[in-house]
Parts: sequence; structure tokens; C-alpha cells
Amino acid sequence: MSHVPLAAVFSQDDLDQLEKTEKRLEITASDSTPLLRLLKVSSEDGYDLICVPLANETWKSRWKKMCLTDGEKQSEEVERLAEDWRASEGPFLREEMNITRLDEAMGTIGMVSDWLELDSPDDGLRYDSEIALKQELSYAAYLSLQAVILPPPRNRQNVADYGRAVSACLNSTSSYTQISIRIPIYDPRSASRNSIAEETIPEDMPLSVNARAPDGDLSTTWEMWDVIRSICGYNPRLSLTLDLSLPLPLSSGVLSRWSTEPCHHILLPSTSFISNAKGYPVLTKATQNFLRKCFKHHPTILLSRTRTRVHQSGGHMAYAQYVRHLERTAPELVAADQPGTLENFAKGYWDYLQAPLQPLMDNLGSGTYDTFERDPVKYERYEEAVFLALSDRSPTSRTVICVVGAGRGPIVTRCLAALDRSKRDGLVYAVEKNPNAFVTLQEQKVHWKDRVLLIYGDMRRIQVPEPVDILVSELLGSFGDNEASPECLDGAMRFLAPDGISIPSSYTAYLSPISSPKLHNEVLQNSSKSSAETPYVVMFQAVNTLSGDGGGLRGVCGTKIQECWTFEHPRREAVLNEQGLPITNTHNTRSAKLNFHIPNAGILHGLAGYFEAVLYRDVGLSIHPESQPYISPNMLSWFPLFFPLKDPLYLPSNSELTVSIWRLTGRSKIWYEWYAESFLPVLSPPPPLRPLTPREPDGPSHQKTMSTPTAKLLSVNLPSPLVSALASPTGILGTIDTSEGGLRMGGGTDIAAGTVIKIGQTALHNPEGRGSWTGL
Repeated sequence: MSHVPLAAVFSQDDLDQLEKTEKRLEITASDSTPLLRLLKVSSEDGYDLICVPLANETWKSRWKKMCLTDGEKQSEEVERLAEDWRASEGPFLREEMNITRLDEAMGTIGMVSDWLELDSPDDGLRYDSEIALKQELSYAAYLSLQAVILPPPRNRQNVADYGRAVSACLNSTSSYTQISIRIPIYDPRSASRNSIAEETIPEDMPLSVNARAPDGDLSTTWEMWDVIRSICGYNPRLSLTLDLSLPLPLSSGVLSRWSTEPCHHILLPSTSFISNAKGYPVLTKATQNFLRKCFKHHPTILLSRTRTRVHQSGGHMAYAQYVRHLERTAPELVAADQPGTLENFAKGYWDYLQAPLQPLMDNLGSGTYDTFERDPVKYERYEEAVFLALSDRSPTSRTVICVVGAGRGPIVTRCLAALDRSKRDGLVYAVEKNPNAFVTLQEQKVHWKDRVLLIYGDMRRIQVPEPVDILVSELLGSFGDNEASPECLDGAMRFLAPDGISIPSSYTAYLSPISSPKLHNEVLQNSSKSSAETPYVVMFQAVNTLSGDGGGLRGVCGTKIQECWTFEHPRREAVLNEQGLPITNTHNTRSAKLNFHIPNAGILHGLAGYFEAVLYRDVGLSIHPESQPYISPNMLSWFPLFFPLKDPLYLPSNSELTVSIWRLTGRSKIWYEWYAESFLPVLSPPPPLRPLTPREPDGPSHQKTMSTPTAKLLSVNLPSPLVSALASPTGILGTIDTSEGGLRMGGGTDIAAGTVIKIGQTALHNPEGRGSWTGL
């Protein structure tokens, strides 16, 4: 099983106490230091790393002397020292630093001074804090520290200042050191009691709880993190240290939002643990489940204050031992070590962007075929479908089966097995256009003998010697139709006898809105202009579905994952030419407009595409997250399709998202275009606003009231950004007319009870297939 790193956290008080103890015991060694001995002891206790402050109180005292005046005028000498420091950004003094040697830095995570105020409302204090931060980060890079942890922001109003300072540090150095921001999972002072598990809040609240918003809720601290990482442009060197000092909220939506963030560290002080019946430290069920889900991302678990004897039994090593127990019992980590599971198969594929196959333009390699053929579930489903279709036919009839796109022959083998099981007589035609795979088919025919006839060529152009009773194909893509299955089968339907059937008989595409900073960052790292207009095949891991079930506040939204369209085979309505082929491809165009309820605030980074296919009767294939466990569990052949967005779209709690997606076709290609809009519901007509009178300037000549059209503006008690928009005649609502006929926006949209106000939109992605397409 893969290993989740553990780090022992030591505060400055811990380090000072250690130094006093060693002096009292006269512990000295010419080839060692207190920090090296601390590393050794921590390793013996089962830790992989230690986490200590970079600098100590001596540095803090010097900085305060230079930068804080306490209302008194500084001496000219101190002012000169401060200006010299600002000009040079250093250096440190030896006695100011806790880590001074490269061997001490190995296996150590640094903590930036927690007294720095990067979001202070005082410009001077904020500027000097930024200089000190850059100095500490430069020193961390000099020591080749793998990561440093910054103190949390203190002020919601000034979090943009915090983010700008971090961005400046990321852009001013080429270091590989990761910068991790410590953020609590929520602000307890803005959370309701009903939303928090019934546990006691620790008395020693972390510094981070000072971060609060004017209208705070369980989204406050996540929104602060989102501001910081957005200002930093999703920099891959920026990560999150999630502080679990507080009891976890009960809302799964809040927790799942955090689990997809780049959470490289999770802080667990001993006060996060509760005592079991025997007095040993354990975590609540909510925290256990959350950690087990996070373990798949292999965050470093930071355990602090383990020697404070908070719990009666187990001693200081019990905390690390308990976390190791959780790791050993994490379902996804256990499954990853079991051959034949999806988690085991997907190793190396998690959140990895892959361009979809071009089966009509490219000839697949044998290695690609081999990967697909490792999936026993898909072929078992196909065999069962063919078996049922054969069983529904007369026992004395001869059945002609045609496998189009036979590849290296696994479905041909399954068709023969179905013939044997059903005790039916039949012949199988195997059609393949890949000249290289056709060599393998010829080799397979040695075993198949005369039960199989091979035909080389494109199914849209070749002829089959006789009418076909069962047409079998495996041309599906992650979105069902994205690898041109409808177009390919249009060319093969002419093989069918009048009562012939197709396996699959239909397939349906599904879509859901998702948040994934990791996938968005992967798209950003691609230098191609078309990277954000290309659907990718991805095995999702660090992904959060933003939508919820139910109709939303207005009761009009669909389910969490919604149906886009369906293709059925054989099709009877297409107009055909003399060769039995469709004259145009317009019958394969599709479009869908889907409305999603967004229960918890989040960032939309893209859309997740899935499919379900009906092979025959009740036998099917599915990668739909809700139906796959029942239809085709542990199927490995398809990963979901990811439609990225160029620019993330913020969605507030209880908003609605309308997604438009089109499947379009031309003479030589098919492609998708996608677009989204966000709305906030207005559940009831707002009360009238009294005519506004501007503040009167001095002098009677300036006295006047607002004009009549402006006086008709309405005031609405709704979350930002609506209030400011409603207050302006040129806001997003336009002027609101209160004349007879109901309330209407300037654009003509009803805003009676149960309507919405638009708050955002994306660009139209991939118009005319300029970024991505599937060739025909």
C-alpha cells in the first residue's frame, strides 16, 4: 500500500524547551544539532518529516523594532536600519534562524512567521510583512526546503492583499519550494449550530478563525482560499494546508469541495481527537471518513501538540499510530492494491488529460488494443447480449452475425462463445479497416476456422455477402457518440436484414458540472491555444460535482447528472442514397439545454460527460457514476469525458446553472460546442423602493429629487452581487418597470415569483470545431 506521509509539528515553544532540556542534561555532539536529533527521534516515533518555524523570536523582535513604532517616533538610527533592510531584503542573523544547515532541512517542512500581517489594513505594516515573507521564502529556497506553510489570512475584506503578496513571491523566484496556505475548514463564528457536528470546539482556537466575512457562512474560508489561488493564477507551486482543528460540518457538499483542492497538508492537533471508552485518542466518524477520502491524494498529515497529554491513554505515539490505522483501512487505497479493480487499473491515469481517439483517421496500435482488452466486464456484457439475442431466435434458424470494427477479435471470440452457449448455428463476419490489426485477425482465424469470415475495409464502403441478423459493434466513446459511432453505424445499417438488430441498440450521453482545480491547472499548463476547447478523456479523482438533486429553490432544475441525447440503431428515418447511405449527416446533430441546481458555492471548471448504452434488452454498459455499479461494475474500458472552460465561473450557493451543448457535423468532421450561464433565483417580488433623494449640497439652488424612471427602481434583499445591480439603472437588471402587467426587466424578462437574475456566463467553446473535432 502507498504511504501517506506523517509530520510531527513543533512550535517555537517546543524548540525552546528542547534547547533548555539539552542544556540541562549537557547533551552535546560535534556532528549533530538539536534539530538533527529531533529529526532522529521523530523518525523513531514513526514520522516521515518534522514541521518547524523557519525563524525564532529573535527575528520577530528585530523586525518589530524596525517596523512597529507603537505611536512613538523612531530614532534616526532605527529608521536607517529599517530602510537599509527594506532596500536589501535581508540578511538574517544566525541566531534568528531555527534551520541553518542543509542536513537539517532534509525531511523538514518550514513554517513562515505567524506574526506577519499580509492582509493588514495598514499599508506600511502590510508592505513590511511582504518584504519579511520574501526574505523567509528566499532563505527556504536556499535550504532546498520542499515546502513552507504560510499563516492563514486574518481579514476577509483584505484577502486580496494577502493573495497579491503571495503572487508576488511566487513570481519573484524560480524556486521549486511549494508554498502552502493554512486555511481552516470553516469560520466557526459564522457557522450555525445546526450545520456543525455535536462536538466541542477546542478552547485554543487557531489564528485562522479570525478570518471572517461580513455575510459569512461555511463557505467563508473556502472563498478566501479561492481568492488567493485565483489571484495567483492557479500557480502549481501554491497548495493548501487544511486546518482540521475544528469539528467537521455535517454537510457533505462543504466537505467534498475541500477534497478536490490541492490539499498537500492536513493539520490535526491533538485537540482534534476525542477519547474512546479506554481513553485512547480517536477521531469522529465524520473526520475519519473525510480523511480516508483525502488519503488517495497522499497529503502530508501534520500532527501537533501530541505531547501535551490531552488524552489519558496511548501517549504521544498514539496519534500517529491511529492515523496509520485509518490509512490501512481507507477503501480506495485498499482497492488500489487489489488486481482487477478500477482503482488498481487506473494507477497512473488519475486526473491525466488524454485526447480522445480518432478511430476513423488513425489506426490504433496493438498496445492500445491490449489495454482495452484487459477489461473482462465489457466483453462479458457483450457475450451476454449476443446470447440473449440468439436465444430469442428460433432454435432451428441460422444466424448471421457481423462484427464491425473487430480490432484484434475479442468480441468475435465472445460471439462464438454465445453461439455455443445458446446452441445455435451461425456464421460471424469480422470487418476491420486497420491493416495492422487485420494481420492479428488472420492469426486468430486459425483458431476460429470456418466459423468466421474476415472482411478488410471501412464498414461504410465494403459489402457483406448476405443480410445480417445481428450487427455487433464496439465503437462507443466516453460520451457515447464522441468517436463517431452514429456515423460509422449509418454506413453499416445497410447490412441488416429487415428484422435485424444492432448491439448496442442505443446509447445516451449525460452531463454534470464539476469543479477541479487540478484539471483546470493541467489545461492551463498546455501551451496550445486549443487546450481549453478540447474535450479530454480523464479518470476523475480530484473532482467535485457541483450540482445537487432536486429542483432547487424554484423547483425547476433537473437531477445531479442530466441526460443530453440518445442515439438508436437501426435508424429508419434517414434519407438514403442508392448505396443505402445517408445523403447528409444532419440527422446526427444534437443539442441539449440543461438546468442544474448548485446547492453549495463553488467554481465551475468544466463539464463531466458520461454515457449509458443498451446492448440488448436489460444488458448494458455504463460509466454513469450512479448506474455503473449496477449495470457494469468494475468496467475499465472508458473514462469520463471532460469539457474544460477557458475561465472558471464562480457559482454562489443556491444558484442555477444552465448548460448548452451541441453536437454538430460537417462533411468531414463532427465536433461539440458548449456554453454556460449562471443565475440567482428571485423567489418573490421585491418591495418598492422609496424615491431616492441625493444628499443636498450647500445652497438652495441644488435641491431636487430623482427623476420618475429612476424612482421606480426596486430594492431587493438578495445576496451580492444583486444589491448593487438593482440599485443602478444601468445594472445587470436594467430598469425595472412597475406598470401594469407585472414586474419586468428592461430586457422583457419576467421577475415575478420563481424567476432568476443572470449573474455570469462563459464564452462559447470550440465554435465550428476550431479547437477539436473527430474526423470522418
